Amino acid sequence: MADHSRLRRRFDRVIGYRLQAALVWLFIASMRLLSPERASDLGGGLLRRIGPRLSRSRRMRRDIARALPGLEPARVDAIVTQAWDNLGRTFAEYVHLDRIAADFDRYVEVSGLEHLHALVSDDRPGIVFTGHFANWELCAMVSARVGLHLTYVFRKPNNPFVAEMLARARSPLGGSMVPKGREAAKGLMAAIRTGGHVGLLVDQKLNEGPLVPFLGRDARTGTVLADLALRYDAPAVPIRVERTGVARFRVTILPPLDFARTGDVKADTLAAMKQVNALLEEWVRDDPGQWMWQHRRWPD
Repeated sequence: MADHSRLRRRFDRVIGYRLQAALVWLFIASMRLLSPERASDLGGGLLRRIGPRLSRSRRMRRDIARALPGLEPARVDAIVTQAWDNLGRTFAEYVHLDRIAADFDRYVEVSGLEHLHALVSDDRPGIVFTGHFANWELCAMVSARVGLHLTYVFRKPNNPFVAEMLARARSPLGGSMVPKGREAAKGLMAAIRTGGHVGLLVDQKLNEGPLVPFLGRDARTGTVLADLALRYDAPAVPIRVERTGVARFRVTILPPLDFARTGDVKADTLAAMKQVNALLEEWVRDDPGQWMWQHRRWPD
């Protein structure tokens, strides 16, 4: 088994990674031949047709039915299809982030910018957060446009060639990236301690963390947002992204959440994350097809 694993790693380093990178390069190059609108339509169309047939969609249908009880089966199927469509569009738009940034007002309408300006000017550390809604990368782009330098966590691909290509595609988002894992907490903490700002995606399943209600069921929930906000008195500003058309978006920046501080750190942390999850619930219920149901948010 050990020999097999070593051979596999060697194959990946010498051949496998290059083959993967070639496919990713072909995808990026093909999408770059299209406009952001046509690429979005192509990506959405592909996953809209393929996604609902994948085994993962069975779990998506189950999760939607549990989270949003009372829906007719046809409505559940429509949400599954829309979720796949949105994910396909997001993938395709990823390679056009520079073009979206260059012609920002054409693609994105924004409200609530005063809350980001306040983070820039208040001489305090701060947090912006969102979930996997519509094209969530727009949160970082909007923040960068007002001079808000974010430190955010990303999962670095094992393939170094792919990692380099994705880093180039992400460059219009600005900010600093720290790899997911042990280094992530250190990187976020260092940014906050020096009065900087962090960007967080707070709707993913974790294998640890307290159980916090989310859409009617307990879900393991990371507490980084609450930990940083409470410990460093850092404002936590929610940003909601909605898809309004083909490669068209509405970004709404909300006022910072007001977290209770009773002196009981554990209780305050749990209460803060309940507040965060409740806000995300509102967004999901408002337009469930724009949330990424593909990930396993609940343990069963």
